[in-house]
Amino acid sequence: MRSIPRLREDETGAGGFGDLPEWDLSDLYAAPDAPEVARDLDWLREECRGFAAEYEGRLAGLDGAAMLACVRRYERIEQVAGRLMSYAGLRYQQQTTDPARGKFLADTQDRVTDDTTPLVFFALELNRIEEPALEALLTADSELARYRPWFDRLRAMRPYQLSDELEKFLHDQSTVGAAAWNRLFDETLAGMSFEVQGEALALESTLNLLTDHDRDRREAAARALAQKFGENVRLFSRVHNTLTKEKAIEDRWRGMPTPQTGRHLANHVEPEVVEALRDAVVDAYPRLSHRYYKLKARWMGFETLQVWDRNAPLPFEPQKTYDWDSARRIVSDAYAGFSPRLAELAEPFFDRGWIDAGVKPGKSPGAFAHPTVTDAHPYILLNYLGKPRDVMTLAHELGHGVHQRLAAGQGELLSSTPLTLAETASVFGEMLTFRSLLARAGTDAERKTLLAGKVEDMINTVVRQIAFYDFECKLHAARAEGELTPEDINALWMSVQAESLGPVFEFMDGYESFWAYIPHFVHAPFYVYAYAFGDGLVNALYAVYEESGAEFEGKYFKMLEAGGSKHHRELLAPFGLDASDPAFWQKGLGMIEGMIDELEAMES
Repeated sequence: MRSIPRLREDETGAGGFGDLPEWDLSDLYAAPDAPEVARDLDWLREECRGFAAEYEGRLAGLDGAAMLACVRRYERIEQVAGRLMSYAGLRYQQQTTDPARGKFLADTQDRVTDDTTPLVFFALELNRIEEPALEALLTADSELARYRPWFDRLRAMRPYQLSDELEKFLHDQSTVGAAAWNRLFDETLAGMSFEVQGEALALESTLNLLTDHDRDRREAAARALAQKFGENVRLFSRVHNTLTKEKAIEDRWRGMPTPQTGRHLANHVEPEVVEALRDAVVDAYPRLSHRYYKLKARWMGFETLQVWDRNAPLPFEPQKTYDWDSARRIVSDAYAGFSPRLAELAEPFFDRGWIDAGVKPGKSPGAFAHPTVTDAHPYILLNYLGKPRDVMTLAHELGHGVHQRLAAGQGELLSSTPLTLAETASVFGEMLTFRSLLARAGTDAERKTLLAGKVEDMINTVVRQIAFYDFECKLHAARAEGELTPEDINALWMSVQAESLGPVFEFMDGYESFWAYIPHFVHAPFYVYAYAFGDGLVNALYAVYEESGAEFEGKYFKMLEAGGSKHHRELLAPFGLDASDPAFWQKGLGMIEGMIDELEAMES
């Protein structure tokens, strides 16, 4: 899931790109009032009550066969709850400003939260089983042993779990806590209108203008964004202050040593690995973003760049757009060039209503792939506007979708890949598409355009996301000292922007509030480093692919099929890679440097 600026398009989503696909959610449920929805909600309530009645207070006494039956029964509950919430959530994302969809989501969320409250005991009681006793169960039953990675992730939270009563309280109040603030944030953004040169545009269309060929139009869009964010900055500041404080309170009660600890545990990644990544990227700012943007300024004929020039098309870049069929063909051919199996796994997304591509009023901005549940299939959301970056976004989200399809065989408890590795297939899909286009480049100018575009995407994925991570770290540290004014948050934002983008940039008045629209800070604190992790990992992985040839394909599919059943160290070992080695990150960053070297050489 990621959000990238794209070109403006009319609000209907037509725009001459052909027939853009829409979701068919009937593989989940036919309609909100379908009898299957009521059936599953009723089943969920009774099954959760029955599960608690049978197992609460008795987990420590189960033998291997009984524990396996218990875990499988819990897994089925997760599947049904996941199907209900996936359906409600996806319908809402299609039109977040529709009150009926918002109500259905909220009501479903309330029901699922209330009905699953009896299950809170489960993880807590499992974590109270002594290590030798649990190890004996896992050793004695090979089918239960398959769930070892799931037990390991649960038990990573063991030092931080609260009493049963407090955990139940946190579970019950979640719908009026972070989830409610998330919804306020989403609906506020979706309902905004930005006035650009006499035209009223939604957020996605306004962000798209930041890649327009017309510099005056880019500037007008940037200033419209700044004005509207500034008008609403107190509300966004309240959202961030509240969520950051709420997280700090829960972290303190749990005894988590840092605000980042929960994310690292969820990602099954060691803090030192993330810090090695962060330090490597920050150290590389002068060699990556500073150097590239200085080169871009020269191409554009400027001494300095404005913020609306960051994603501007290059002077030698043709005003090229791709209709939907062309985008599909480009990505499918690139996938097939690596492996016919990869293209076959991607094909149903296009043909069966698994993609919602058009820009529409009230639709969630950005792009994502949602896995739903393992007995259904993923769904991809795009805001397709025909630019090369949109083609790359299609390649990216299809990578997620293929990964999620392959991992589904692990079952509901083991299919979900930690965020650090969840970006692997998506970024690899982008790289395959980029390399395919580069190989077909007919002129030096076309090759230069493709290289520059890829470097910009990598800077957005690596440099920009680590700058986001540093901003979040500073935000949470500052909030621990007291309430933050909008000006306080603005200053934190600008401190990382200047450092990461480099001295060639000037920053207009109003840019200091651009933190306000980044959804990751609200929905998933510290998520953003996963993008940089994934990009660095794929750069290293792609180098292995180029060196190893045919044997790589089988290893790659096995890695994707593993889902969340293995640690990143196990998954990367067959490729001779180790993310805990600082040299690993230098290898990935070196690929970006090499592309900038090639661009500089074209100037001589």
